[in-house]
Amino acid sequence: MNILITGANGQLGNEMRVLSKENGQHAYFFTDVQELDICDEQSVHGFVKDNRIDVIVNCAAYTAVDKAEDNQELCDKLNHVAPGYLAAAAEACGAALIQVSTDYVFDGTGHIPYTEEAATCPDSVYGFTKLAGEQAVMKHCSRAMIIRTAWLYSIYGNNFVKTMIRLGKERDGLGVVFDQIGTPTYANDLARAIYTIINKGIVRGIYHFSNEGVCSWYDFTVAIHRLAGITTCKVKPLHTAEYPAKANRPAYSVLDKTKIKTTFDIEIPHWEESLKQCLIKLGMKNEE
Repeated sequence: MNILITGANGQLGNEMRVLSKENGQHAYFFTDVQELDICDEQSVHGFVKDNRIDVIVNCAAYTAVDKAEDNQELCDKLNHVAPGYLAAAAEACGAALIQVSTDYVFDGTGHIPYTEEAATCPDSVYGFTKLAGEQAVMKHCSRAMIIRTAWLYSIYGNNFVKTMIRLGKERDGLGVVFDQIGTPTYANDLARAIYTIINKGIVRGIYHFSNEGVCSWYDFTVAIHRLAGITTCKVKPLHTAEYPAKANRPAYSVLDKTKIKTTFDIEIPHWEESLKQCLIKLGMKNEE
């Protein structure tokens, strides 16, 4: 199959690129804005048609959650309008589309893991635009799949794990919120799941994917430092109110992954196991 992967220079896009070597039966088109501007409707349709694309994996998004509050137009263009273009282009060519979405479609006031059927209620510009993107994709493409994920990190790009390692080395103390609960997701695990889905056959619908387990950002940081051997930085728990941010974060955004696991027979590692793997690749931890 011919597979188009947009947002190829991001965390997930880079992991998809690396794992494409293990899935050599397909032909790949890795694009970022230089190769294909997904906000340009004509370019999108032309690219999909000319390259006879069978599957699109949209890893491109506007993900600066706080900046989004002041950049609503650009955020909406990338997260809502562009996925609609990709969906329509896929439909015109009989292709399938996997749209990556987020836990921010929920406001986080729940206290049991969110299933795919749970009512959405975004509480930020980012969340609103990502939900609108989901709806556009499902409306315009009959072979569309939404995968919502959360707390994404990897060896690529800027992310929470890398920031906590850097701050842990620079500082002797660090405050991290303990009242936001969710699950970290190693982008390599999500990329593997996406390849499994492509190879087994896309089944239309909305799915949730993160690693297994539950923690707060505080617990996550403590684990990062412990596994990376950082012992000189005291991590203390903060309330969200003590760490003001422009955009609201979901207080609880644990995702129920039953549907994706049963539909595609996927095994998902615990978040701490995957964190270990990431730290080994970053050279911060020896293999055990």
